[in-house]
Amino acid sequence: GDFFFLIDQELTFDGVFELAPHPMYSVGYAGYYGISMMAASYKVLFISIVAHAAQLIFLTVVESPHIERTYNAPSPLPKRADETPGTVGGSDEDQQDRAQRYPYKTDDSVDATDSPLPPNVHHLLGLQNIDLHRVTDVSVLVLQAYMYTLAFFTPSTRGWQTFFMINAVIWRLWYSIGIGFILDRQSNKKRWTRHFLKFGESKEEAWRQWKGLYHITMVMSYTSFACAAWKMYGLPEDWTIGMAILRHVVGAALIALQIWTVTSIYESLGEFGWFFGDFFFDQAPRLTYSGIYRFLNNPERTIGLAGVWGAAIITWSKAIFLLALLSHALTLCFIQFVERPHMQKLYRMSIRETSGVSRSIKRSLPSPLQKWTGSVDKALDGGLDFLEDLLDAATPKLADGFSHFVTDSRTLFKQIPARISVTRISPDLAGYDPKDYSLKIDTSQPGVVKAAAEANDREGKVGQSPQQHHDDFRRITVLYGSSIKVRWTAPLNHGRKDWIGLFRIGDNASREVTKVSSQGRWIATTNGAWDYNNADEGIISTEQRVSGDTRTDGETKDYLCGEIEFSGDKLWWTQGVFEFRYHHDGKYNVMAISLPFEISIERFDDDLHIDYSGNRMVRSMVEQTLLPILQRCFDQDPNVAPRTADETFSPTLEREGKYAKRVVYAVQQTFGIEFAAEVVQADGSVKNLAWRICNAKKVLAPYSMSSKGPATPD
Repeated sequence: GDFFFLIDQELTFDGVFELAPHPMYSVGYAGYYGISMMAASYKVLFISIVAHAAQLIFLTVVESPHIERTYNAPSPLPKRADETPGTVGGSDEDQQDRAQRYPYKTDDSVDATDSPLPPNVHHLLGLQNIDLHRVTDVSVLVLQAYMYTLAFFTPSTRGWQTFFMINAVIWRLWYSIGIGFILDRQSNKKRWTRHFLKFGESKEEAWRQWKGLYHITMVMSYTSFACAAWKMYGLPEDWTIGMAILRHVVGAALIALQIWTVTSIYESLGEFGWFFGDFFFDQAPRLTYSGIYRFLNNPERTIGLAGVWGAAIITWSKAIFLLALLSHALTLCFIQFVERPHMQKLYRMSIRETSGVSRSIKRSLPSPLQKWTGSVDKALDGGLDFLEDLLDAATPKLADGFSHFVTDSRTLFKQIPARISVTRISPDLAGYDPKDYSLKIDTSQPGVVKAAAEANDREGKVGQSPQQHHDDFRRITVLYGSSIKVRWTAPLNHGRKDWIGLFRIGDNASREVTKVSSQGRWIATTNGAWDYNNADEGIISTEQRVSGDTRTDGETKDYLCGEIEFSGDKLWWTQGVFEFRYHHDGKYNVMAISLPFEISIERFDDDLHIDYSGNRMVRSMVEQTLLPILQRCFDQDPNVAPRTADETFSPTLEREGKYAKRVVYAVQQTFGIEFAAEVVQADGSVKNLAWRICNAKKVLAPYSMSSKGPATPD
């Protein structure tokens, strides 16, 4: 009637229309196949198939386009900036319906105001979207050509059959377990996206790489299954004996069912939902149920793998049956342990409990069975509600009881202090006074300077004025890689295994006890007290007795002093604020802490506008700046560090990768250019490395706001 009369009404989706899509054209032809079975005639079966196929063609060519034109409203026009919500594109309810999402997947029609979605162009799926300029498509075509060629032109011996079966199992395991692990980490930790952000890429690049990986994996999983099935398949010698024809008909029907299911899923979800887009882009979507999801909550759980069972029926091979069973079991595990937790976290109460098919089947059950299932559901719901009420009622009582316990404990501590004693002093610290210990950094060393904080125009008006100091203390700054000398004092009875460690400020919450390891950045105070080889490395002087008469702090007791030097691997090779800690007798009790100091790297051209385009003087300046930096990075070892800009690096640089990595970090912080460690090894000298820095700065000059170089690269 709606072909002839246009009536303001909506499509009906209840009763049998919840059981199957287009029931008149799908399950409505079950009678044809029943008659074929009763007649036990393949001729009748093929006539039924032809009639069913003709009806489906009519549905596709005539009825579906008419339904689309008549009942599906066109997409709303883009909203102008001066329009308020609800004035364009229909009512608020209609707009909310269009903003909803599909179960277990997502579509492309998502309101992405908080997190813009990737552009919905240049799709991957479909023959019409093949692009030979895209590495993913070329890889898929080459891999498929390789697999099918190998399958068609090799004999079906047991060895080749085993090879293709193992290949299919490996691809299926990777498709379900490997991809599932990636998605699980992405859902919980955003691991995939973080990896690309780490290397300066965008989340859109992470999305593109993920789509390529998933597409190749999915195609190769089914390609390997098809090749394994081909190797296990053999043409029947006589089609009239047994169920050869029936197996092929049923198998082909199941394969066609999976193709239709996959197509319907893709039409409902779009490219974004097909590739699990809501694992990668954060929004606040809502679920909706349309298309194939109107009938099934998750088609992949049931008919989504009908094709693999169809191939198993056609081949009639135990190995393919087992492979189909493995594929189905892994798919169910993927849905249960990857998709479902993510959907519950993302959509929560919006997930539908029963599908349209389940409701239709439940309504078709006899009345006693309906009552029985309803009673079971009611009992389960009642039990859960009772448990929740019990916990809600018990929680305040437990909390109240705990507060009474805390109050009683406090009263006990106040009334009976003699019975309970709490101390923060370890037994072996008795008799030691932290005031008798001290640490002082030697600021007379090269690379260790005292400097006041620099004023800048980024601060407020008051903050731009110079700091006023009321004592002679100034901030201590150490150049990256410079050796640091530390003088220590301790009482005469200090522990023989006392040690001094270098720590980053902020790594320890306590100033009484160090709770992180030193990672090798420590030196003993006494020679020979430790069995470690490098414990004494850095000791300059130790156990020197000083008379108390020379003290200026009011004390008269004699004390011991010493001097140690931190260099090489005992330094921190990064920028930050650090401190030295004096520890008692091989333990982590802190007796003294030095003043904090900063390890920093000076920028080469922060305030200078330098032209790098071929000026020899500029390259000489870079060499002069670079040479002492590299010498410090090479531990100032004369056997390793270059003495001039022309001298080549020692072969130790290749054996010890840490030196090249130190140089890479220093160059990046000094000149703003990041190189790989292999570049430092390949250049081999300060002169060559300086040329490379100047060349890189020249190339990047057009993208620098402060450069005076040419407007475009030469």
